[in-house]
Amino acid sequence: MQIQGLVNRLQALGATESERLFAQIGGQPLNFGDLAAAASGIAERLRAQGLRKGDRVVVMMANSFASLAMIYGLMRGGFVWVPVNPALVGEPLAHVIRTTEPGRIICDAGLEASLEGCESASGIPLEVVFDRGLPAGAAAFSEPFPDPADLAAIMFTSGTTGPAKGVMVSHMMLELAAEGVALCADLVSGDNLFMWEPFYHIGGAQVLLLPLLRDVRLTITEKFSASRFWQQLTDTGCTHIHHLGGIVQILLKQPESEWERSHKVRIAWGGGCAPEAWRPFEERFGVQIRECYGMTECSSLTTWNNEWVVGSVGRPMPWFEIDLVDETGRVLGLDEGRGEIVVRTSLPGAITQGYFRNPEATKKAIRPSGFHTGDLGSWNADGMLFFHGRMTDSVRCKGENVSAFEVESVAARHPDILDVAMVGVPADIGEYDIQLFVQPRAGTNPDPAAIWAWMAERLAPHQRPRYIVLTSDFPRTPSQRIQKHLLPKLPEGRWEAVPVRKTGMRQGVGL
Repeated sequence: MQIQGLVNRLQALGATESERLFAQIGGQPLNFGDLAAAASGIAERLRAQGLRKGDRVVVMMANSFASLAMIYGLMRGGFVWVPVNPALVGEPLAHVIRTTEPGRIICDAGLEASLEGCESASGIPLEVVFDRGLPAGAAAFSEPFPDPADLAAIMFTSGTTGPAKGVMVSHMMLELAAEGVALCADLVSGDNLFMWEPFYHIGGAQVLLLPLLRDVRLTITEKFSASRFWQQLTDTGCTHIHHLGGIVQILLKQPESEWERSHKVRIAWGGGCAPEAWRPFEERFGVQIRECYGMTECSSLTTWNNEWVVGSVGRPMPWFEIDLVDETGRVLGLDEGRGEIVVRTSLPGAITQGYFRNPEATKKAIRPSGFHTGDLGSWNADGMLFFHGRMTDSVRCKGENVSAFEVESVAARHPDILDVAMVGVPADIGEYDIQLFVQPRAGTNPDPAAIWAWMAERLAPHQRPRYIVLTSDFPRTPSQRIQKHLLPKLPEGRWEAVPVRKTGMRQGVGL
């Protein structure tokens, strides 16, 4: 396929279609001409301040016109954007700064204290952005446009199970990510995409680029709100929504409202829709689910499902091929069970060059056979791919490997559960026991024993939790995924299921 070059395209559209609407935030419009000029101005200013092509810039900014212009300005100047969640503090923040050694840190006003308390940020020039509006533009930045193979960003993985790794993302990879979304979401001219995702996550970054490749516009909000979701969509006339993590299930468990059928949304595209929630979501809200699978490391979207097969993540993007490999290294055929998803490409550059300054992790993932994702998948008889969770997100319990993905999918169907996370905790004798964290739906007060009994009817004995913990909320990544490594291993007051020898059933006791 022909790679156009994103910043080239922005500047061209800024000149030829300057009044065309790019996005709106809070009802305020932004056109291509103003965004292109603002990006050029930022590139010019940073170059004058001594930054050079390839220099890394840490950016800690919430969604706004200012942060949108900053991202495009960095790309126009050939600088490397290092997006960071503005809420990040302490060692996780220090890890990003130590790893990337940026030439500058740029943050929203109010975040100075986090950086002043970070020893790794000492001595690095800090720029504080006080105005969230679009910065003043400038004449066209005169230096050459970046090459598609040039590094555009270092995006740190969500860190759901351990320290984050910095994925090296080229300009070409970002463009392919946007092309993948266009295919998955079945975009047509005039579409209006509702964008709640933070810019600093690949889920948001890829959407930011879509108006450059298709005749579509964006409606941007700062964060996801389940209670106001459908009203926001109705008020703005959006046609598409993006689902990640447990958002489909969360929306299904909201009280019915007058807004959930008054919108113009026709497609919800994304990843993480539990099969049990698929048809109920479509039927209740009148929106088609289009599921996909991917990783930042492989230009974000690797597969997409446009064949209405419930539970499947579909077939590979035109520039990818997929193998499923078992523990012996054998490539699995159709209906031959589960194996690791290994991604290959016919388009050099579609897969990351590796993790920034992490050769060990790079060597483990990138091999002659392709990119080893660490995810489990299976083919059905028709060659459709099904995702079964992370290989590392499982627990060895009673001699069996228990997938967190499968247990969580069952638990999430309980009417009183809003969200759920499974982790392993050391058993009294060898291996692990299952500990289930449960976030109750608003207005409910579920009994852990009743939850356990409900799950026992739907899970095999080795899949049933020994411990259940009720929690008001979860630590989450920007894409709303639960950060399991931050959950307490021995939480106070957890409920325990205890075997009853005579009946073979179990009863609970509170600790």
